[in-house]
Amino acid sequence: MNSTDNILTKLEQWQPDQENNHFIAINTLECHTGGEPLRIVTSGFPTLKGDSILAMRRDCQQHYDDLRKALIFEPRGHADMYGAIITKAERPDSHFGAIFIHNEGYSTMCGHAVIALAKAAVESGGVKQTGAKTQVVIDVPCGQIRAQALAENYPADKTISQVSFESVPSFVYAKQQSVEVAGLGTVNFDIAFGGAFYAYVQADSLGLTLTPDHQGQLIDYGKRIKQAVMDKIAVQHPFEADLSFLYGVIFVQENNAENTLTSATIHSRNVCIFADGELDRSPTGSGVSGRIALHVAKNEIPLQQSIIIESILGSQFSVQATQSLRYGNSKQSYDAVIAKVTGNAFISGKAQWLLDTRDPLKHGFLLR
Repeated sequence: MNSTDNILTKLEQWQPDQENNHFIAINTLECHTGGEPLRIVTSGFPTLKGDSILAMRRDCQQHYDDLRKALIFEPRGHADMYGAIITKAERPDSHFGAIFIHNEGYSTMCGHAVIALAKAAVESGGVKQTGAKTQVVIDVPCGQIRAQALAENYPADKTISQVSFESVPSFVYAKQQSVEVAGLGTVNFDIAFGGAFYAYVQADSLGLTLTPDHQGQLIDYGKRIKQAVMDKIAVQHPFEADLSFLYGVIFVQENNAENTLTSATIHSRNVCIFADGELDRSPTGSGVSGRIALHVAKNEIPLQQSIIIESILGSQFSVQATQSLRYGNSKQSYDAVIAKVTGNAFISGKAQWLLDTRDPLKHGFLLR
């Protein structure tokens, strides 16, 4: 054996010192949906306490936020990393629960994560595959999500090729609003809820181009607009105070003669800037849910009509409003829709992350 082979073998065999173990180990399954990462925690994270997903999320915020940072921040992650912590189910007819984490904290809903979780749950055997279509029911902070994992070549090939989910009721919170933003002037926007609250802005109105080479400008504009909208409008969910915050800004680019997208079948492009300047690589599952609620409210798209929305990378989700309903309480209610979102995810790796308790940077850092 030459020296290179020996070094590689020893590195492969390295294990923490068992007698003086200063390491915390957290294992993950790495996925992406339309290019947007999802780091699924599979072991090593403390069991969260509480009888609801929101209670368990608060427990994580109060007692284990350093671990959230360690998994999301550099050097193990980056400013645009995203993750999911699996929890016990809140409801008796759910398979499991999930808490979503990112650079700023915790999401209320995440469609790209639901798609990846459903695929991984079925392909791993965590949820028993029942045929070409397998239902996966997940409790998330905004409510219960029913997903359907499709294996289109079953039983010859049991690989999940597509996942659809029906989200919680999506509704328009505020239409045709405007706000003054320093350096940008008057910005027109709508606010809709698709599991999280977003401000929707037409990209053309600001001269924005929704392509990767303009990501810096998109993040800058998104952060400034988000803060200005938050300063003007305090969003309020009809049932949960923990859901009552503006999560992000979504820039929309229509597919027309001036803005030709990937193909004529594409309805539009979404670029979502959320949390602390994260740029979603996918079309944003909760974002397109809010989008379809807006289109229905404006009589632009009827119920049961599916449209395809692409991301900054050209990855695609289809979305339709399957039904309409009234949602809310006696003081605050809305015309809402149930959005059905469809996409696919891919497993990209498995990892074990080590936190050396002696490391001054063990909980990570961000330079952006």
